[in-house]
Amino acid sequence: MQVTVSEKGQITLPQALRLKLRIGPGSRLEVDALDDGSLRVRVLARGSAGLAGLLARPGEPTQSLDEMDQAVADAVAERAGRVRKAPRT
Repeated sequence: MQVTVSEKGQITLPQALRLKLRIGPGSRLEVDALDDGSLRVRVLARGSAGLAGLLARPGEPTQSLDEMDQAVADAVAERAGRVRKAPRT
């Protein structure tokens, strides 16, 4: 499959390839130059649509942003070996 590099250094991936690899707007790719002059391209993330439902916990109550912030602060403090509460606003 051939693609052409634009004056801005951009390429357009053919639609068939984007569909096969589920690459869409916001997808992140990693490109490596190999010793033989070829490129290796890996899909790292497939855009925000792939995140739907990622944080869902069926049967558990939802948490407020303050509760989530506190949980993150607690986890960071635990890893650092000290207990520090997030500032209240």
